Amino acid sequence: MKITSFELFQVPPRWLFLKIETDEGITGWGEPVIEGRAHSVKAAVEELMEGLVGEDPLPIEDHWNKMYRSGFYRGGPILMSAIAGIDQALWDIKGKYYNAPVYDLMGGKCRDTIKVYSWIGGDRPAEVGQAAKEVVGAGFTAVKMNGTEELQYIDSLEKIDEAVSRIAAVREAVGNSVGIGIDFHGRVHKPMAKILAKELEAYRPMFIEEPVLSQNNEALKEIAQHTYIPIATGERMFSRWDFKGVLAGGYVDIIQPDLSHAGGITETKKIASMAEAYDVALAPHCPLGPIALAACLQVDATSHNAFIQEQSLGIHYNQENDILDYIKDRSVFAYKDGYVKIPDGPGLGIEIDEEYVREKAKDVKHWRNPIWRHQDGSIAEW
Repeated sequence: MKITSFELFQVPPRWLFLKIETDEGITGWGEPVIEGRAHSVKAAVEELMEGLVGEDPLPIEDHWNKMYRSGFYRGGPILMSAIAGIDQALWDIKGKYYNAPVYDLMGGKCRDTIKVYSWIGGDRPAEVGQAAKEVVGAGFTAVKMNGTEELQYIDSLEKIDEAVSRIAAVREAVGNSVGIGIDFHGRVHKPMAKILAKELEAYRPMFIEEPVLSQNNEALKEIAQHTYIPIATGERMFSRWDFKGVLAGGYVDIIQPDLSHAGGITETKKIASMAEAYDVALAPHCPLGPIALAACLQVDATSHNAFIQEQSLGIHYNQENDILDYIKDRSVFAYKDGYVKIPDGPGLGIEIDEEYVREKAKDVKHWRNPIWRHQDGSIAEW
C-alpha cells in the first residue's frame, strides 16, 4: 500500500481537516490546526507530506520520527500540529487496513467509556450559573468555564471578587456532586494566581487550568504551595520534552496535551505514559472538531490515567458549525450520564461526511482570536 495524494479542507468554525489517500482505496482523516493559524499549519502539512507521498503509510513510528527529527528545527505549535494531523490520518488508515479500532493496535482498551465535560460561558464569563444548570440538566456531570477576564500582573481585588462570585454561582446552581474546571487561560500572572487559587478553595473546583502561561511553568511550584486544588496544564505544550520538566518537578496534577497540537496519537500516548509514571492524571485538551475528539478517545481508551475528556459540542466558538455536522453517524458521540463510549469502528471510529466537508470548505471565514487590551492600552493575555 502506498500514499498517493492528500487534500486539506479549512472548514467553519475554525478547523482544518486533512484527507490522505492510498492506492488501495483506504483513506485516513486528521485534524492538523492551530486555532487562528490554519494557513500556517496548512503550509507545514504540505511540506511534510512531500516526504510521505509514495510511501507505505503503515510504519507510523518511522514516519513520525522522520517528520520530527529530519528537520534541523523542530517542535513548536505549527510543526507539531502539522505532524499531529498527519499522524491521526495515518492511524486512521492503519486501523481501516486491519479492520480494527486504533486502540486495538495500541494494545487494546482499558475502559469502555470516559467522562466528558461541557463548556459554559464564553471568553468573558457572565451568567454562568444558569448555563451550568442547563448542561447538568442535559446529563453532564462536569463543566468548565473561564475563570477571569483580563488581569494585570497586579490588579484590583475587585476583579478577584467578581471571578469568585461567578464560580460561587455555578457551585450553588449545580450542587457539590458536579465537577467544575476553572480555566485561567494564561490570563493570570503569578501574583494574582496565588490569590485567586486560595480564594477558590471553598468551592472545591475539579481543577484550575493554566494558572500561568506555560512559558512560566516554574511558577506552578509556588502556586501549588498556596492551594490544594489540583493544577492542570499542557494545552500549549507540544511534545514529551515540553512536559518533562513539569512532570519531574512534581507540581502538576493533571496534564492536558492536545491531540491536534502535541504530535498526534503517537506522541500523546507517550506523554500520557510519562505522566502515569509520575502519578499524574490525563485530560486531553480538545475544543476542536470531530477528528480531534475521535483521536483523543482512542488514546483515552488505552491510558489508565485518563479521567475526563474535553469536547466542544455547544462551545462558544462553534457559532456556524458543531462537531456532529461533519460526521455521518452522530450517535458515535452520544453522551449518556456524563460519559461517552469509546468509538469501536475501524481506525478512528468515525465516518466523515466528505460531501458536507467539501461544501463548507468553499467559502470559509478565517477565524482569529480577539485582541484584548488593558485600560492603559497595553496588550492583555486572551
